Amino acid sequence: MQGLPRFQDPDLLIGAEHFSDAGVYRLAPDLAIVQTVDFFPPVVDDPFVYGQIAAANSLSDVYAMGARPRTALNIVGFPDQELDLSILNEILRGGAERVLAAGAVIVGGHSVRDAEVKYGLAVTGTVDPSRMLTNERARVGDLLVLTKALGTGFITTANRRGECPVESLAAACESMIALNAAASAAAVELGASAVTDITGFGLAGHACEMAEASGVTIEIELAKLPLLPGAKELAVKANFTRAIASNRGHTEGRTRLDAGAAESAFFPLLYDPQTSGGLLIAIEAGKAGELVQRCRGAGAPFATVIGRVGASDGSRLRIAL
Repeated sequence: MQGLPRFQDPDLLIGAEHFSDAGVYRLAPDLAIVQTVDFFPPVVDDPFVYGQIAAANSLSDVYAMGARPRTALNIVGFPDQELDLSILNEILRGGAERVLAAGAVIVGGHSVRDAEVKYGLAVTGTVDPSRMLTNERARVGDLLVLTKALGTGFITTANRRGECPVESLAAACESMIALNAAASAAAVELGASAVTDITGFGLAGHACEMAEASGVTIEIELAKLPLLPGAKELAVKANFTRAIASNRGHTEGRTRLDAGAAESAFFPLLYDPQTSGGLLIAIEAGKAGELVQRCRGAGAPFATVIGRVGASDGSRLRIAL
């Protein structure tokens, strides 16, 4: 984005130059639209499940802003000369199921012939600007709640290699399909300080963005990280993708590691690129327990406190055992 023009508009509350998960444009004092777009190639073989996952991932950026999804546009790349259109129908049906579950509607979309299948959504949501969540206001003393377990990247990579336990893949698909709606609503109601969703940059990358935007140091305890079944065992070099190295390289100069942290079996999970991951929520310490209970009660069983927000110490992340 460097070198591109910045738009000057008093109603553009959040634009592309921010670290936020979506753009926000104010239409009225109590109404703003939240816009985001995301798409990617298949991460699982089942086209219906892939559609569900891609849609849930796209919707997640709206939830990270404390907004409600309203409309969505399908974005499709499909090799129609090589694959039967019934496969595309299943992908779109999976996406529509998640959009319907979110209480939103699909109003159209666009498709192109492509050498590789790609699918996602452009989503528009609405929010009251006074209740909007961003990743910019994490406060010293806040606790950090992660609402989904980690490991989807390692699990789906192992599955492509034919070396993933069935139960691990099933758990990962269930997690990736799940919407972040309830966690978002709870964060808004309890007055969360800052929120972001954990996707391609991994937990470390997105936590670093929150720390940078808020001017704080985020402290993460490895032993507290919630993991999908089998994720720790699959976090081996055979399942490392290029994103693991790039995610670590992106944050390395801003990260302080406690002794022994880099040797922990949990350490690689910090950089695992997540598909449709959970929300990372900074919230007043006295409300963190209630937030965890609400999330778990609404179908997010892995929601847990994984660290805290500290005063800036020159680094953006501190990784503790």
